[in-house]
Amino acid sequence: MAGQREHGYARYRLDGCRCYVCAAARSRYDENRTKAITAGTWQPFVDAEPVRVHVRQLQECGMGLRAIAAVAKVDRKVLQAVLNGRPERGTGPQGKMRPEAAAAILAVEPTLENLAPRTLVDATGTRRRIQALVAAGWPQQYLAEYLGMQPGNFGCFLARASVTVGSVLAVRAMYDALWRVDPLEHGATPAGVERARRHAAAKGWAPFGAWDDDTIDDVDAFPDWTGQCGTPSGAQTHSRLGILPACLPCKQARNAADRERRAQARGAAAA
Repeated sequence: MAGQREHGYARYRLDGCRCYVCAAARSRYDENRTKAITAGTWQPFVDAEPVRVHVRQLQECGMGLRAIAAVAKVDRKVLQAVLNGRPERGTGPQGKMRPEAAAAILAVEPTLENLAPRTLVDATGTRRRIQALVAAGWPQQYLAEYLGMQPGNFGCFLARASVTVGSVLAVRAMYDALWRVDPLEHGATPAGVERARRHAAAKGWAPFGAWDDDTIDDVDAFPDWTGQCGTPSGAQTHSRLGILPACLPCKQARNAADRERRAQARGAAAA
């Protein structure tokens, strides 16, 4: 709103402020403009269409205009003009815009930190982090209490296909805080730790070492239990390390290798 902008070029032009800061900003703008015109690089406006597409993509990811404007540090009216124009002036979506504003908006990414806390996102990474903690011996009731949840609701939480951004960030913080910590040193009983580990083993929940930071949130990734999972030697490594049964990617890789060997044998026999 007028009168609330920071002192600078925009306030000089839009609010009529003639203080020293605003006047100096106008002087710098004019000087830079003259230099750019002389050099042939003056570009006062750029196409608004890429910005419009980007803003709509951010909205589809759950970011509202207020959040986008806050991250980009632009007035929300700039986004509204790009998307819908200014109906009060009878204008349609803006075709051109200032390059500085365009660059700031295009730099906004739909990261978890930028999304509203109640935005729903895929629960895969959240579920895997909790499962890894249980595999390390953390009883589920301790994890529920850590997150401020009722233990009775924790099982339902684990079964959800999507969770809120706030829950994702809370679980990530818990995971980072506990993955190197011995639950026995924080009140868990030996029996409780053993039950948690047995439960995780029965469910086939992967431990910390099976995930990398760049795979744990990937829906299509699989845990690497042995360091060779998904390769023809993976199933044998499972057996050697006593990590049984072998995981599905290892079984599939072994079966594919067996089919290839049989095919080569048939080819050799036919020749």
